[in-house]
Amino acid sequence: MSGEEAAAQQPKTEEQKQDTKPEEDKQNEQQPPPAQEAEKPQDEASYKSLVLSGYGGYDKVKLQVKKGELVPKAGEVLVRVKACGLNFADLMGRQGLYDRLPSPPVTPGMECSGVVEGLGEGVTDRKLGDKVIVMNRAGMWQEVVTVLTSHTFLMPEGMTFEEAAAIPVNYITAYMMIFDFGNLRPNQSILIHMAAGGVGIAATQLCQTVKDVTIFGTSSASKHDAIKENGVTHAIDYRTMDYVDEIRKLSPKGVDIVLDPLGGSDTCKAFNLLKPMGKLITYGAANLLTGQKKNLMAVAKTWWNQFSINAMQLLQSNKAVCGYHLGYLDEEMELVGGVLSKILDLYKQGKIKPRVDSVWPFQQVGDAMRQMQERKNIGKVILVPEAEKEEKKEEN
Repeated sequence: MSGEEAAAQQPKTEEQKQDTKPEEDKQNEQQPPPAQEAEKPQDEASYKSLVLSGYGGYDKVKLQVKKGELVPKAGEVLVRVKACGLNFADLMGRQGLYDRLPSPPVTPGMECSGVVEGLGEGVTDRKLGDKVIVMNRAGMWQEVVTVLTSHTFLMPEGMTFEEAAAIPVNYITAYMMIFDFGNLRPNQSILIHMAAGGVGIAATQLCQTVKDVTIFGTSSASKHDAIKENGVTHAIDYRTMDYVDEIRKLSPKGVDIVLDPLGGSDTCKAFNLLKPMGKLITYGAANLLTGQKKNLMAVAKTWWNQFSINAMQLLQSNKAVCGYHLGYLDEEMELVGGVLSKILDLYKQGKIKPRVDSVWPFQQVGDAMRQMQERKNIGKVILVPEAEKEEKKEEN
């Protein structure tokens, strides 16, 4: 062994050890142990969701914060929700009167608008940042949602998120009833009940795309100016007048089309109001909603007075009866999507424009439902995940 090798293997002196120790301590201070790094808490993903906990009053729908991160599956997109629509079906679902809503606990909501933030495997017809209208059987009252791309539709340029959330259910319902079932033509007449509601506003606007249509609309007197401005020819106060008598005074033979969202005895009146070759389209049972909770007396009364007719009576009367329920078309998205495409074209042409009655944050969902159930709204009631900022209110 050479002298140099021996010197290299000799133990370090105390002086040498003292020289190196401070450097080692310094390195230890700069690099904390890996175990400490792993113990750092990380924020868990979460999102707001409105949940129906059970059937009953307004308090049965509450805001919850769900833990975890939604991830789109193959063929799905993740949408950051900006606005949601409130519909009569949601009010009936809260009372246990809407059979298309899954059993509680469940997140209601059939329509929303928002921005695409995630793409599932195989998605090529949507891209990140797309502004979309979304339809689904339920589950839209959330801060984020995952849906099949076939349930999303691109928003037209210039459309607000609130307008986008006000279009799908109301305008598709009105369009298919008026044109697919009713075959509305120039110089015909139509009765639109609840003409100040979401479907009523939509139906009135769509009727005006046909030349010289006479529109009879029912609403409370305080809303008459609004529905006339929207296009109703003859406004009728259903609270103080018999709408059948009022229509007969102006049109003794009746009307060509009746849109009936009421049910019960009003469906019978609607059928009798039809002219020969007239069409009755029934699409709801609003008469069931008489309070916050399910009213068994109202249910029994509606059932007892339900309209019934046989094929021979139809043959002899030369009238048609149609039933429409958008909730049962959730497997027919190609059909529904084609209708929505026509509606969005009408929007681009300036022939229709959704009317938003009011916008409510998720925290005030009970007040929003009350606004609609007590018939205070003129147009669409909208829910949003976040309350509007004060700065924006001042600007508006």
